Amino acid sequence: MNEVTGFVVWLTGLPASGKSTLANLLAQEIETYGMPVQVLDSDEFRKVLTPQPTYSPEERKWFYDTLAYIGKLLAQNGVNVIFAATAHRSVYRHHARQHFPRFVEVYVKCPVELCMQRDQKGLYQKAMSGEINNLPGVQQLYEVPDAPAIVVDTGENSPTVCLEKILKRLGEFDYIPPKAM
Repeated sequence: MNEVTGFVVWLTGLPASGKSTLANLLAQEIETYGMPVQVLDSDEFRKVLTPQPTYSPEERKWFYDTLAYIGKLLAQNGVNVIFAATAHRSVYRHHARQHFPRFVEVYVKCPVELCMQRDQKGLYQKAMSGEINNLPGVQQLYEVPDAPAIVVDTGENSPTVCLEKILKRLGEFDYIPPKAM
């Protein structure tokens, strides 16, 4: 089986913008339709694939290519895939998009100042102190998507409001049943 049958949602945004929260909420909702779904959270995969990451450009490219390949295998088997991954360069997201005929890019918009406040991993503090020197949004440019299918603003809206916006668009794309009003 080589045909990709599952759909893909790629949640991209700054670190601590709310990607993982939205990915897990979205997966729970998709499961209520009896549809198979898998969240591929870059934070979780990084622990396994690159336990001592260097975040070099070569390593990042390899990491996102590998993540997309794992997603492709799942989608080929009818599993709908939700990526929660910063993928701070548009080339990473563009490359992933090439694997999936049903690809939805969601820009999780959030001001960097709010991301800093929410940051449970202390990444922004490490970046500001110089302990790390390649954090997207601080020392690395985060390339905002040119034309995402969906934009949700987690600085202005609750996770529930953002989730509803995503679900509505997925229904409009006929990826999930439309929500009953």
